Amino acid sequence: MRGLLPRQRPEHQRGLRLWPIRRVLVLAFAATAVAAAGVFFIGWKLLGVQGLASQQRISTNTLFDLAKLSFGVVAGAGALVALVVAYRRQKVGEDAVEREKARLHNERFTNAVDQLGNESEAVQLGAVHALASLADDAPSRDLRQTCIDVLCAYLRLPYTAKADLPEGDAQAQHSYLALREVRHTVIRLIRNHLRLAPEHPHSWQGHQFDFTTVTFDGGDFSYAVFSGGTVNFFGAEFSGGKVSFSGARFSGGKVVFRDAKISDGLVNFYGAMFSGTRVDFCNVKVTGGKITFRNSNVSNGIVDFRDAEVSGGTISFRGAEISAGRVNFAGAGFTGGTIDFRCMKFAGGTVNFSGVRFSGARAEFSDVQVSESQVTFFGAKISAGRVNFRGAGFTGGTVNFGAAFARGTVNFSGARFSGGTVDLSTASGVPPTGLLPEHGGSLPAGVTLPIAWYPTEV
Repeated sequence: MRGLLPRQRPEHQRGLRLWPIRRVLVLAFAATAVAAAGVFFIGWKLLGVQGLASQQRISTNTLFDLAKLSFGVVAGAGALVALVVAYRRQKVGEDAVEREKARLHNERFTNAVDQLGNESEAVQLGAVHALASLADDAPSRDLRQTCIDVLCAYLRLPYTAKADLPEGDAQAQHSYLALREVRHTVIRLIRNHLRLAPEHPHSWQGHQFDFTTVTFDGGDFSYAVFSGGTVNFFGAEFSGGKVSFSGARFSGGKVVFRDAKISDGLVNFYGAMFSGTRVDFCNVKVTGGKITFRNSNVSNGIVDFRDAEVSGGTISFRGAEISAGRVNFAGAGFTGGTIDFRCMKFAGGTVNFSGVRFSGARAEFSDVQVSESQVTFFGAKISAGRVNFRGAGFTGGTVNFGAAFARGTVNFSGARFSGGTVDLSTASGVPPTGLLPEHGGSLPAGVTLPIAWYPTEV
């Protein structure tokens, strides 16, 4: 349990660090004298004084003025000492209050962590709410982060998914449902705090969230705002249920799903917005279920599926829009399942499919719209699979297919070319359906095919 307690400062850093009183008073008097001399000098210059008139005797009024000046200097010195002492007393009092707050926070924190380790799921549920409330009341950002770390650490504890439970074991089923409720409450509390505006005193935006290796069988992050900080799902397993990021906003910071495994259920990014951030899906494994970015928007952000492996299930970007952003599938392998880009809009930015392997998978690009952007398939290998560009519209930008199309079925029926460049000059294998001109027709402007594919009459 001690590993979860707030980190303590070293002895030499504890408490309020103040200079010795003598040094402070000397510096205060010196600063006051310098300030007074400066004011006197400025006044002297502004009045244009040429010098002082000499006199052997002074009047009674002048004597009284000198006496008052002396008493004023002494009173000012006393006031300065009182001001310094009062300021130091105030600082010591504030420090004592802060230390008392930290002490009470640590006591509440320890009690909540003890309850979180209780065998009763009901007690654990209360501890989760207590930790969330404690994070809201934390006297410092670091102490709030500690509470968040404990909630995330709870999700990382070993967890048996429903599919792995013994059949017919009612007690195991009940325990699973109770524990699942506690875990989903943690996710819901995190989501609720991420929905709050950054200026809200209870907002958790910008904090770090560590979900590495967590097993998710459901959970709702919908409309959460991930801005700043790092949200880490490295190696997480999505093994059932629905995990929703619909309507979520990713801006700034970094979101990591690297090496995540999706074997069942739905991971939903419907309508999510990626702006100025990088979402890392490198090496993700999709063996079942579905991950969807339908109607999402990537603007000045990066969604990276480099070296992903899809052997089942579906990845869908249907209706999504890329504007001045980047989606990267370089080196990904699709040996089964479906990749769906239907009705997607590329209006600026870059989409990279270089080195992608389509083998036994179905890739749908029908009705996709490409304008002012660059889409690259250089080195992609299509074997025993199907890639469909039916009804796609290429109205600008550049689409480079490089050395793609080894085998398999590629369909361009009904595709529209009006501007931009579609380069298949170095492609090989069977010509795509619906791309070659018929009956002596000419190729659309900007479309380049290998010489071997040209009909003899063209």
